[in-house]
Amino acid sequence: MDIESIKKVYISGVGGIGVSAIARFFIDRGVEVEGSDCVKSEVTEDLARKGAQVHYEQKAENVTFNNDLFVYSSAVPAENEERQKAKELNLMQKSYFEMIGEISRKYNTIAVSGTNGKSTSTAMLAGILINAEKDPTVIVGSHYEMLGANFRAGKSDTFLVEACEYRAHMLLLQPNCIILTNIEEDHLDFFKDINHIVQTFQQYINSLKSEDDILIYNNDDVNIREMQKPKCKKVSFGLIHGADVWANKIHKAPGKQVFEIVAYGQSLGQFELNIPGDINIYNALAAISYALSQDIPVGVIREGIKQYTGIWRRFEIVKNDKFTVVSDYAHHPTSVKSTIEATKEFFPGRRLIAVFQPHQQDRTKKMFDEFLTSFDKANIVVLSEIYDVTGREDGETKISSKDMALAMGDDDPIKEIHYVDSIDDTLLKINNMVQEDDVVLIMGAGNIYKIADQIVLKEKVSD
Repeated sequence: MDIESIKKVYISGVGGIGVSAIARFFIDRGVEVEGSDCVKSEVTEDLARKGAQVHYEQKAENVTFNNDLFVYSSAVPAENEERQKAKELNLMQKSYFEMIGEISRKYNTIAVSGTNGKSTSTAMLAGILINAEKDPTVIVGSHYEMLGANFRAGKSDTFLVEACEYRAHMLLLQPNCIILTNIEEDHLDFFKDINHIVQTFQQYINSLKSEDDILIYNNDDVNIREMQKPKCKKVSFGLIHGADVWANKIHKAPGKQVFEIVAYGQSLGQFELNIPGDINIYNALAAISYALSQDIPVGVIREGIKQYTGIWRRFEIVKNDKFTVVSDYAHHPTSVKSTIEATKEFFPGRRLIAVFQPHQQDRTKKMFDEFLTSFDKANIVVLSEIYDVTGREDGETKISSKDMALAMGDDDPIKEIHYVDSIDDTLLKINNMVQEDDVVLIMGAGNIYKIADQIVLKEKVSD
């Protein structure tokens, strides 16, 4: 595919967090962008301000032969009117992931992959590369204030991208460097089991065939550690001594974490991280390891890690006054558990209300038992009904957050556990219970984040 020859592109589902980055990529290149989405949002309005023509009804007549390329979100099914019209007109069609793959072939591509931590690791590394004047092009799966969006257009040949493993889409990329954060069971609507997942990641890292290619990997992750590593440059990281780059002397305090970085046996001094949890130390180590492999000065790396304060829905502190509200994308049992633990570390001694909206019935059913033990350190648990994902439910799996609440209650009769069947009632439930000095942690990959800035303390009625 010759990207340079594209003059006009139509993007179906243009408001999605991934495909909107593709729209920005083409807008920056002076390509005419037209697209559609069923819902008006800040994303679509921002794209319109940048020159994109956005339709809010997906109809066949939106798509014409004037388009050189038709790009579609994974949420847009094959029977969609616009995709059918593009097929009828014989337009070149690319999914979001196929388009990322095409872009990766034009650049020296750094792909950040793994079950958890992709967005944070990508954003941390983006900040370091920008501060080091490497001028990268970046696509990250969330809004990052330093980029002004989820995309940055750079003038160098460096392309930093968050590479998702859903339906093995990362195999469509042609990376020069793979950063592998961790490998766990997830997306079991596609993968058969953990062995299938590991085998797919093995196929992925086997694409690194040049001696100049780089694999940055988490040495503490047993699934990664046991993989056969390709014949390329390799850098391991971890919290356990034995990795090439590891974090030592970790000190956790309210509002920050401090640790020493040891690289190849040499101390690089203390680093400060202003977001909580071991998972974010791992994310920092991933970014640090790549930066060190490129001989970026330690001072620039240290400052980049210290400056990082989070991205949209990744331990995003929405309110922090009489009480605190944190919004997080956590939707996998491990990320839910680690986010709760990190919150307790960051806000010690405070009552934690953990609010969770499970994402997808299939994931909830197959990881049910793991979810039950993810909330152990919360004081109160509020479970909102499962967020059904368009195009990713089999129509047969039937499970409810209520099932989880009942099972958790049987397992832990002391903890206060609530089931709520709608977003609106979830907000009401929280507003009726929140007190001064509480921490409310909103978690989920669906639409639960929308209530985060609406949580308020009930006014006290005077006697």
